[in-house]
Amino acid sequence: MSLESKINYTNGDLKNPIQSRIVDRLNDASYVPFELDQGFVNKYQKEKAPFGFNGLGEITFYRTYSRIKEDGSNENWADTIERVVNGTYNMQKRWIEERGIDWSEAKAQDSAQEMYDRMFNMKFLPPGRGLWGMGSAITEERGTYAALNNCAFVSTENLQEDYSKPFTFLMDASMLGVGVGFDTKGAGKVVIRGPDQHRQKEVYDVPDSREGWVKSVGILLDSYFLGTPEVEFGYGRVRKEGELIKGFGGKASGPGPLKDLHESVRDILNKERGRPMSTRAIVDVQNLIGKCVIAGNVRRTAEISFGDPFSDEYLDLKNYEVNPEREAHGWASNNSVFAELGMDYSDIAERIRINGEPGLAWLDNMKEFGRMNGEKDHKDHRAGGGNPCLEQTLESYELCCLVENFPNKHESKEDFLRTLKFSYLYAKTVTLGETHWPETNRVLLRNRRIGCSVSGIAQFISDKGIGELETWLNEGYDTIDKYDEVYSDWLCIPRSIKTTSVKPSGTVSLLAGSTPGVHFPASEYYIRRVRLAKNSDIVGKLVEAGYPVEPAVGSENTTLVTEIPVHAGTGIRTEDDVSMWEQLGIAAFMQKHWADNQISCTVKFDPETEGKDIQHALDIYQSQLKGISFLPKLEDGAYPQMPYEPISKEEYEEKLTHIKPLTLGKIKNEKAIPEKFCDGDTCALEMATEEVKTTEEVKVE
Repeated sequence: MSLESKINYTNGDLKNPIQSRIVDRLNDASYVPFELDQGFVNKYQKEKAPFGFNGLGEITFYRTYSRIKEDGSNENWADTIERVVNGTYNMQKRWIEERGIDWSEAKAQDSAQEMYDRMFNMKFLPPGRGLWGMGSAITEERGTYAALNNCAFVSTENLQEDYSKPFTFLMDASMLGVGVGFDTKGAGKVVIRGPDQHRQKEVYDVPDSREGWVKSVGILLDSYFLGTPEVEFGYGRVRKEGELIKGFGGKASGPGPLKDLHESVRDILNKERGRPMSTRAIVDVQNLIGKCVIAGNVRRTAEISFGDPFSDEYLDLKNYEVNPEREAHGWASNNSVFAELGMDYSDIAERIRINGEPGLAWLDNMKEFGRMNGEKDHKDHRAGGGNPCLEQTLESYELCCLVENFPNKHESKEDFLRTLKFSYLYAKTVTLGETHWPETNRVLLRNRRIGCSVSGIAQFISDKGIGELETWLNEGYDTIDKYDEVYSDWLCIPRSIKTTSVKPSGTVSLLAGSTPGVHFPASEYYIRRVRLAKNSDIVGKLVEAGYPVEPAVGSENTTLVTEIPVHAGTGIRTEDDVSMWEQLGIAAFMQKHWADNQISCTVKFDPETEGKDIQHALDIYQSQLKGISFLPKLEDGAYPQMPYEPISKEEYEEKLTHIKPLTLGKIKNEKAIPEKFCDGDTCALEMATEEVKTTEEVKVE
């Protein structure tokens, strides 16, 4: 019997009733889309975009976010901001008009122009996913609004009812570029029955689509959970390796990674047959899905698992002496524990001292507190976990959009507070986008959670001091709270359950020339190396401006490497100057004065001098934080073309004498490689060794 007869297809994709309804609304011919005044935008076409770090920001933009226009040329910065702002106000306009509420085009135009100016000048920026996708065909034609979100979480707690759903949700979200957290609470709740060998096999010809790949994994898992007939997959419809992928870009992997996933999942579950699904099996299946997504040319994925802090089965998952067979896929998630207040941290601390894992999340603090200023509000009592970089509290099946503010790019506190209106408004607007997951829509409609983040904290402290930072943060939080009341009322939606966080940042902070989140740079002066395709239009511009360009070691025929001298900020303190204790103190400071979600902070420590103190640090800071991760400082062996290389001030100045200002206008057919998960240049996510070596260029989310 064929399963294909039970499935509806549209252009090769599985039909989803919610998505079909969204697309139908987008095709309403009577709707007049919002557009910025072209005369206003034209003024910015003549301005030089204020990219940071001596060309690194501009290279990052064209490498990662600039989409190809109809005439074959790439967007410049003014074009991208125009697309993003138009897309943002289009989402608002559709929402308002579909509900029969008056829409003022004049007020919208004034507001959109101010958002444009503040975004153009990088006082705030949407997440990389928004820069790449907002206002494009992804939102304006397909209505795939889930792809605008950075992160998600799904629980396995109700595995006895949900069966394959937590796994297929993670796969679907990952293939859209959303980083996903998951827990292991479903362990022991479902007996793995295995397929019914006495019934005729089902045949499923996998469609050449994201939906088809996800559906195939759901069918396979349910055959083991429910004892339905064994499934035989056909892969003839999946496009061959190397063919171009429209929409999300890249080249097809062919069916190989999916075949490997099907076979690996069968191997895992056959060993569990007749027994309740174990903690290890849950993590294995999710990690194997992550490995497939990467191999399937989404290029990266991000996962975080949350487990029992007292379970050796869980804590040893990345001990490859105990579980050597997991080394092939165990890297796909950052493994953390749900820490309990007052617990004995000695075993956890020793594991962290050795290899930096597990991370810790205090779920009680996440549920009970907004900002950790001593006032419990219990707003988030349904919270179940967080995202891969742990800056967001999330319920099961919840998504969240993050947006980044740069305090140090502002002339005054008042200027910063004004910017917060528009960064908040962008993030709140994304919550209007309906997804194709009913479970997710239910949570989004109720919570409207967003994450207004701040970056460049190390630079701000160096320039203005931590006392001034405290004032800006406290008044900034109150300002966002005020705007949430105003705009939630205007949009006729609930106020956001939480609004602020600090993400680790990644390539977005490079655009603005900012240090990422709360993290300190490795050096005040350094070389940043970037990989580019040999046939990229960017290469000629770099050579013309005097940047060194050479073949990439190991990929000489296809890839080139350039190097950019970077100055992180005059007198800025570096990782070597800041102790483990001070890093924890700054994270707690930000959790008290800014973030009602969380602070993504990876504390770097010296295993010899500070490793012994981790247990005591956790005892002290457990009541001041919601989550934390650690990373031991290790002596890195030098290898050719390292992505970061510290240099002296004299070396930096000497290198500047050889380069001219970089102008990358009039680039053509440069296919942007979008950020693929939550912003994570410093997110403690392990990658396969070969993946790290081939993607050290500009980190993609």
